[in-house]
Amino acid sequence: MDKARVLVAGGGIGGLAAAIGLLRKGFEVEVFEGAQSFGEVGAGVTLAPNAMAGLQYLGLGPRIEAAGSEPMRQVVRHWEDGRVLKTLERGNQMREKYGVPYLYMHRADLHAILVETARELGGKLHLSARVSEAGHDGAEAWLKLEDGTEHRGDLLVGADGLKSVVRRIFEPISAHFTGHVAWRGVVPVDAELRELAENPGNFIGPERMAVWYPLRGGTQINLVFFAREEGWTDDGWTIPARRAELQQVFAGWCEPIQYMIAHLEEDRLFKWAINARSALSTWNQGGCITLLGDAAHAMTPFLGQGASCAIEDAVVLSRAMEGSDTVAEAIERYERARIEHATFIQAESNANAERLQSKDADNFGKKEVRNEETLGLFAYDAGKVEV
Repeated sequence: MDKARVLVAGGGIGGLAAAIGLLRKGFEVEVFEGAQSFGEVGAGVTLAPNAMAGLQYLGLGPRIEAAGSEPMRQVVRHWEDGRVLKTLERGNQMREKYGVPYLYMHRADLHAILVETARELGGKLHLSARVSEAGHDGAEAWLKLEDGTEHRGDLLVGADGLKSVVRRIFEPISAHFTGHVAWRGVVPVDAELRELAENPGNFIGPERMAVWYPLRGGTQINLVFFAREEGWTDDGWTIPARRAELQQVFAGWCEPIQYMIAHLEEDRLFKWAINARSALSTWNQGGCITLLGDAAHAMTPFLGQGASCAIEDAVVLSRAMEGSDTVAEAIERYERARIEHATFIQAESNANAERLQSKDADNFGKKEVRNEETLGLFAYDAGKVEV
């Protein structure tokens, strides 16, 4: 098609990846991000082989690998005594099987690479540009910012996350609370934490789970704790939390859990409700608006596939745009290639929460493992799937 003008609402991982993919195909792209800056957002992010295949397609593989941490294995351990229930081989085995590595990375480092690349390719990135409304007039899409300015284009991509304004066009329903709460913190690795940093994984137990992995060359460790909690009413990603609260929630868990909690710095310890979205029947509105990432399929984190899925969306959308005669055809092809796969991952992520927070942790290693690799998700290559 003639080179269309694309508006991307949201400058997170998915929105920036989409911008890079579309810019490389020769499209004009503007990204509108509500935050004032790209800083130390979030904490760690898992980049499974399917995510790395997508990033490699976007030309980012070497830069991402240089900034990431590559584990040799992951371990699943028992909540009460810390014994290993299951070992999952990573490292060279991932490269041999899928041609790309399995990495951990700080979100801020990933964002920095995506932002720099999008700007190098000529993308226009607007910060403090919070979208307040969106829609279309015939085949022309538009978005309005909170300052009243309006922007128009041939395609609007709603990559504006869990609380997406663009998704309101598809349904007026807010994201729902899943019954899970998470706490997170990033701390320096010292002698007491080094063994854990070198052997990442999770502790599993009744209605609780803890996840840890290294960042920034093993100098930091990302700690995330999950628990079921009913009646949650607070909203936000950075609600301050206290160690004493976490110690109470994980009382009776093994010693490594207790010293992980003890290492958390209270001025950088946060909690949030895990909210998600129900699956949509379509991501196509008017032949000129589509959704991507959490705006399309916000899911629980129990398969570690949220970022991977957004990157896959970005790659497939850019390929569909390149290979179509019209924007309407492109987003039909994009939806056809992605919606069923993303909906499947949403459902399996919810199911994995039950498997990892079961009262039957003692028998976890004896059962057939149903996870992101055995489900075939690692083998998905967004640069090669039929579009």
